Amino acid sequence: MNPSTIEVIGTVLFALAVIHTFMVKKFEHIAHASEPGSMKETLFHFLGEVEAVFGMWAGVLVLFMLGISGGHSVVEYLESQNFTEPAFVFVIMAMAGTKPVIDFAEKMIVFVSKLLPLPGKMAFYCSALIIGPILGSFITEPAAMTVTAIILLENFYSRDMSQKFKYATIGLLFVNVSIGGTLTHFAAPPVLMVAGKWGWGIGHMIGHFGYKAVISVIIGTAIIAFMNKKELAGDFQLAAKKNEKFAPWWVTMIHLVFLALVVLTAHHMVVFLGLFLFFLGFVAIASEFQDPIKLKESLLVGFFLAGLVTLGSLQKWWLQPILASLDTLPLYLGSTALTGITDNAALTYLGSLVELSDQQKYYLVAGAVTGGGLTVIANAPNPAGFGILKASFGEDGISPLGLLKSALLPTILALIAFKFLPSFM
Repeated sequence: MNPSTIEVIGTVLFALAVIHTFMVKKFEHIAHASEPGSMKETLFHFLGEVEAVFGMWAGVLVLFMLGISGGHSVVEYLESQNFTEPAFVFVIMAMAGTKPVIDFAEKMIVFVSKLLPLPGKMAFYCSALIIGPILGSFITEPAAMTVTAIILLENFYSRDMSQKFKYATIGLLFVNVSIGGTLTHFAAPPVLMVAGKWGWGIGHMIGHFGYKAVISVIIGTAIIAFMNKKELAGDFQLAAKKNEKFAPWWVTMIHLVFLALVVLTAHHMVVFLGLFLFFLGFVAIASEFQDPIKLKESLLVGFFLAGLVTLGSLQKWWLQPILASLDTLPLYLGSTALTGITDNAALTYLGSLVELSDQQKYYLVAGAVTGGGLTVIANAPNPAGFGILKASFGEDGISPLGLLKSALLPTILALIAFKFLPSFM
């Protein structure tokens, strides 16, 4: 390994960004203790925004590059990066968070919950955390995260539920979404990065990953629901909507068609951004059936991921040799652990640049999706769920350590499923 000066600086800044994500709660606490409207309060509020962390440190990297190589090198470097995924997550999150899509997903979840032999509240909870994440295999993981997080926010997090329950649920949500998108080859970012190069199609994904993920999602959700059975006891009533006027079927259908078109053109930024502009025009015309589009939240998540891409590409010099040197079991556990400190899509992308056996390819991706719920940076959709739910945890927001602890049980279940269940096809 002979890293360049910029690569060493990029790695140091990446490490500082990771440490920063674990300190946002402390920064928020300092901001709340500061004089309202003061420079100190504003600065620490900014430092406490987890969605801004990687963008912030990417900005520091740009300043270093300016000083070392000049403006031309900075532009050249940024133009060499692929920002399609951050842009895609921004668009899909904004579209999936619209009222007709949420209402449609909620109806599906309610329908399934009525089929479950459980009390009303527990049935809806289990249905939301099983059906929502598995939908991610078809509408993409960022969309599934957005839809499920909003449904949980409206029906559980905004009610009188304990912090223990909230942490258990967000940990389960992050893990379920990370593994729930593996029924197809286009929905989960870490799979998307390698499927084309390695020739993985839907049949391969279902037989090697998808059915195992579904089993893990169901068992994990059942265990967490049982552990919180007191809070999930009794009948259930859906949260009242601010806008009770439900969209007619054709409005919902147009939303779903736009979602499908964006998913199909996920690799072509110019196309899906054009579709998004058309979609915004339609939403404006059908405004009577809409709530305000969550553009701010979606942009912040896109900014987070863009910063991750900018810094993450400079980690190749140390990550790639590690991945190439590991045997199957160490690779499986190592990629699960590494996912917690770097985006799992970046991890599998770097793995795709190395000559790996079929077994190594499987364990690299299995570990990457399994560890996708451990931290907010582990999986591209996590910042979306984090941004939607964080206000429910009080002034200090979501503790990174609390999230890590709450994700451990469903992560272990997923590790067991992907290791011991047989593969088909």
